[in-house]
Amino acid sequence: MAWVFGCCLRWCGDGGSGHVPLKEMPAVQLDTHHMGTDVVIVKSGRRICGTGGCLANAPLHQNKSYFEFKIQSTGVWGIGVATQKVNLNQIPFGRDVHSLVLRHDGSVYHNNEEKNRLPANSIPQEGDIVGITYDHVELNIFLNGKNMHCPASGIRGTVFPVVYVDDSAILDCQFSEFYYTPPQGFEKILFEQQIF
Repeated sequence: MAWVFGCCLRWCGDGGSGHVPLKEMPAVQLDTHHMGTDVVIVKSGRRICGTGGCLANAPLHQNKSYFEFKIQSTGVWGIGVATQKVNLNQIPFGRDVHSLVLRHDGSVYHNNEEKNRLPANSIPQEGDIVGITYDHVELNIFLNGKNMHCPASGIRGTVFPVVYVDDSAILDCQFSEFYYTPPQGFEKILFEQQIF
C-alpha cells in the first residue's frame, strides 16, 4: 500500500492532489500578426482603425460560426471572411478569390463580382451592429439582430473573419458576449482544440 501511495506521489508530483492546470484557450481577437501595414488595432484586439485589413486569430473550423462588428465611425469598411492569402494592404476586399465581404455600401463581393446587396434602406450606419454567420458554404448578414436574407458564397479553403477600414472608419469586433443572440445552430468561434 505504501508503495502505491509513493508511486502516486511520484507521478502526481504535487502531494497527491491530482490537480493538473488546464491550458487556458486564447481569446478570439484581431490578429496583429496578420494585418495591413497602416492598420491600428486597439482595445485588446477588438477595435480596428487606420487603413487596411486584418484577420482574426482563429479560423472558422466549426460548422456554424457567428461574429459581430459594431460600426463605431463610418467611412470605408468591409467585413466577412478571407483566407490567409488575402492581401491585407489592398482594399477593398472582395476583388479576388481570397475574400468574401460585405462592403460599407451594402454590396457583398467575392472574386470581383457582386454576389448580393443589402436592401437600400438597410445600409449599416454608425452605431449599427452587423452580424455574420458562416457555415462553410454560405455567408449571411444580420443588421441589428435582423436577418437581411442576403446570402453569398463562393470562397474556398480555410477562412478567418476579416475586416478592413479606410477613410476614418472605426469598427469594433465581437467574437463572444454578443449584442444579439446568434441565430439557431450558430455559435461563437471556437479554437480547434475546443471543438474536439
